[in-house]
Amino acid sequence: MKMNAKNMLSMLAAAAAVVSLSTVSVQAQDTTAPRTVVGERYVPTIWVDPDGCEHWVMDDGAEGYMTPHVLPNGKPVCRRGNLCGVMETDQFFATDKHYISAAGKSRLQEFFNSNKGNVRSFVIAGHTDSRASDEYNIRLSQRRANAVAGVAKSVGARIADIRAYGERDPRVPNTSASNMAQNRRVEIYCLR
Repeated sequence: MKMNAKNMLSMLAAAAAVVSLSTVSVQAQDTTAPRTVVGERYVPTIWVDPDGCEHWVMDDGAEGYMTPHVLPNGKPVCRRGNLCGVMETDQFFATDKHYISAAGKSRLQEFFNSNKGNVRSFVIAGHTDSRASDEYNIRLSQRRANAVAGVAKSVGARIADIRAYGERDPRVPNTSASNMAQNRRVEIYCLR
């Protein structure tokens, strides 16, 4: 039998068909066989971090997975600490600003110094009313909370977390000017 190009091609095609059929049968055998893995019993739980926020946890003792527990609007689920101070932002910040006046800094320094000895750390949470976009309000509340945290750090107070809620956690509905004023605030939580 002479080997010419036509015979060679037909033999290669037959060999390729045999190999592909055997691969398919091996794959079919692998997917039908039961798979037993030892040591992957995950136990779901909730872990609460030092500042009171919840995290969903799946752990098997060696490895695990953790993700923050958040509401549908993206707000973290945090157990409220002891609310030890609320700054009405109209008294400390000009409209659309995040700079604290000298008098405001002095009042905040006095507050943090008086609580520093009996508080392990502080959580600072910034809030706004709903007059601007959600994105803008988140950024403004973050800048204001950072400004308050900066004053706290300047007197040696430990800050556990800085949060920005923008307009997402109003104290009262944003239906009037007086209600909006109540929602413009920075809250200070004391963790003992």
